[in-house]
Amino acid sequence: MSMAWSKLFSPNFIPISSAIPAKHVVTHHPCVPCRCIRHYNGKREFPLPEVASIPYQPIDMEGEFSGHGVTFEGIGDSCVAKMGLENGSTATLMLPSGLITSYKAPMWHGGSLELLHTSVFEEENGDAVIRGGVSVALNCCGDGEQLSWSPTNWALLNISGNAQESIQVELINSDSENMAEVKYIVSLQEDILSSEIVVSNAKFSPLQLKGSIVSHLTVSSPDATYAVGLQGSNFVNRPPFLSSFGIVPPDLGQKNEYGFGQLWDQKALKGLFSGWSPRNQNTADAAEGIQRESEDEVEGEEDGNYMHLTEQLSRIYTSAPRHFTVIDRGRRSSVVIGRDGFGELYMFSPGSSHEYYGTYSYVCVGQSALLKPIILGPQEEWRGRQHLHNPNL
Repeated sequence: MSMAWSKLFSPNFIPISSAIPAKHVVTHHPCVPCRCIRHYNGKREFPLPEVASIPYQPIDMEGEFSGHGVTFEGIGDSCVAKMGLENGSTATLMLPSGLITSYKAPMWHGGSLELLHTSVFEEENGDAVIRGGVSVALNCCGDGEQLSWSPTNWALLNISGNAQESIQVELINSDSENMAEVKYIVSLQEDILSSEIVVSNAKFSPLQLKGSIVSHLTVSSPDATYAVGLQGSNFVNRPPFLSSFGIVPPDLGQKNEYGFGQLWDQKALKGLFSGWSPRNQNTADAAEGIQRESEDEVEGEEDGNYMHLTEQLSRIYTSAPRHFTVIDRGRRSSVVIGRDGFGELYMFSPGSSHEYYGTYSYVCVGQSALLKPIILGPQEEWRGRQHLHNPNL
């Protein structure tokens, strides 16, 4: 692995040499200007710009967006935007993928701690692809779900704020056929990293949204990790959500360690949750022959306020508080996860059967619309947001 890759991550970044092969990686140029995109007051004025199809020239990142606490670095076909505040909070955002690979938060003891988990996996052609962190996995469906589009290549629209208080990076992606525009806004504050999606429907018919903002929180081990504040929340056990940047162990489902009876079959893994994912097939193939649990075992209610994440776990909460806390006793730290707009909470833990401090030492959370899609009416706008709050100052 070259030195350029190593600059992207903190000590919690874990490269691996023998990784799951992937089939797709974005290679479009990330640094495209958006001067022709108008700022709208209230509802958007349409038609929408075709961001992905306009032959732009690269913008002068340092010149146009200097003075906001953001620096840029080009690595291959990607561009890395590094956000930094004076209090020590930093975040790293990759373009055009929109993947947040790092969020370092200041701690009570005076140092800083990486809160996100990322790894590099090797593709079949030998190239590297980064997974983990915080990513957007969204699918927009038109009439009868015959028209489907997923925003994957983001263009830089605007940067605002300053290094003293807060920094906001605004990305955009649009599709003329489905007449939808999606903005992705990443905001870094002194104690919060937020990811917000703004979807505008220019159609004269409803638009259906499915997906999630997926976050991989690094932990010392799931064995030392607890989810606090979910008592009484209703959930449905489901196969892991296979997004483009998700990390799922290749031996998933080979052992009955999920704690709720039988596991899932291959058809379930390839169904609703992987419908818009271009990622590798090996994870789904690893679950071949697994029996799906019976219908009377699917739903449940969280009976404790301190949920130990030592076992393998994959579920969608259909009713959960807008805020809950993930505590890692091994690192003596915690993260408060909040959501706005989304009605569901996705949680996945690979369990503690893997090596401590290794590739699978993380807990995956997602502010989601997976079981019940969001219906966006004609000419309407919808917003969904995730907050990662650092209470350790």
